[in-house]
Amino acid sequence: MANAVDFSRNFLALAEQKGVLRFGEFKTKAGRLSPYFFNTALFDDGASFGDLCGYYAQAIRASGIAFDMLFGPAYKGIPLAAGTAMQLAAQGTNVPFCFNRKEAKDHGEGGTVVGAPLKGRVVVIDDVITAGTSVRESVEIIRTQGAELAAVVIALDRMERGTGEKSAAQEVRDAYGVPVIAVANLDDLMGFLTGDNRLKSYLPAIQAYRDTYGVK
Repeated sequence: MANAVDFSRNFLALAEQKGVLRFGEFKTKAGRLSPYFFNTALFDDGASFGDLCGYYAQAIRASGIAFDMLFGPAYKGIPLAAGTAMQLAAQGTNVPFCFNRKEAKDHGEGGTVVGAPLKGRVVVIDDVITAGTSVRESVEIIRTQGAELAAVVIALDRMERGTGEKSAAQEVRDAYGVPVIAVANLDDLMGFLTGDNRLKSYLPAIQAYRDTYGVK
């Protein structure tokens, strides 16, 4: 198994190659001008999405956390949870997974949760954390079923302050007392740029952005 540096760097290389990770000037939802853009929805073919889920699986295993199953919040978390469960199984760790639907179903099996029963220690799989709404909804579903949150796993931690002094990932970590595991974070991104002659010219802008909006 690749070490943490390897899979984070490989993940970022794939993201840049696929156009998931781009550099320039982009306006964020918060109205900030960011020197980079990241959108996991652009992992839009079987090969790259399979690789993405493989990196999620490696990040989970490298973290050493104890867990019993995966949960994917609707909608982006649904394919991520399924794909990561498949990749974990391929890497020797076979665990069940489930996801929620936005509206409760009143026929057939009914309810809002689809897949394996929610029980034990649950890892939530999502693309990013912005306002933390998806995590709050997931925790409510998990606790209602008598299970417990073990960790939240995301693709990229921007390590950027929200409205306060903490990042969205730090707020989730502190609110629920569980780790937020990222396949890569801003430190990894800057290391990746440093090692790539094509891209290192973007480093000063990202460093300046981090100086302004980064968490302490």
